[in-house]
Amino acid sequence: MELGLKGKIAVITGGSDGIGLATALRLAREGADVAVCARRKEPLDQAAARLREAGAQVLAVPADMSKKADIDRFIKAVIDRFGRIDILVNNAGTSARGKFLEIEDDAWSADLELKVFGAIRCTRLAVPYMKKQGGGRIINITISSAKQPGAESYPTSVSRAAGLALTKALSKEYAADNILVNTVCIGKIKSGQHERRFTRQGVSAEDYYRQTAKDIPLGRVGEAEEVANVIAFLASSAASYVTGTSVNLDGGISGVL
Repeated sequence: MELGLKGKIAVITGGSDGIGLATALRLAREGADVAVCARRKEPLDQAAARLREAGAQVLAVPADMSKKADIDRFIKAVIDRFGRIDILVNNAGTSARGKFLEIEDDAWSADLELKVFGAIRCTRLAVPYMKKQGGGRIINITISSAKQPGAESYPTSVSRAAGLALTKALSKEYAADNILVNTVCIGKIKSGQHERRFTRQGVSAEDYYRQTAKDIPLGRVGEAEEVANVIAFLASSAASYVTGTSVNLDGGISGVL
């Protein structure tokens, strides 16, 4: 299927690993040029090299999406390099969770700054360019448990629920400008983030994924490339009448649509 992404400019936050890198590679192979950011320079440089091998023009900027100054600098660099933004994928985030009474204010603030204010600030800077050029696509990465949070899922389930509300409100406000806003609600997806955390705890990635898969109807943990495929569709001309919706990409584990 021709997705109509050739020559588009895609901005992906958290683009050095996992879903962010898989998405950037998928869009690059469809002919888009990409701008990616991440906090760590070495993995970001490695990601940029892979993206160039895929044939894209690439801008890679070390930036922390919890810091307004970094976001301003990143988006300015995108405009200076490419002059436009067609696709924004708000992907940067972590999977923080714990017991309610054990989470202090600084942990709540850090999570909200990264996942909520990071998406707000990137979107606020991108929308004027999308309006000027006649449209665009915004895809927010959230989680299926934001719709059906479980115990001890703080702060992530709360910040991701805010992402759902942001998606719906933006979709209604900017539909007349042909700016389509959707969210992909992920479940358990393989990522370096998970693997690094569980390795530090003495659990191998293989054991973690095998144990986690027991609770998933499809019987396995998802691949980052599977998320990237859905994001590419939502960013494409094939999704020209899709806005304000969420797609559960969780192997069937969620109990809600």
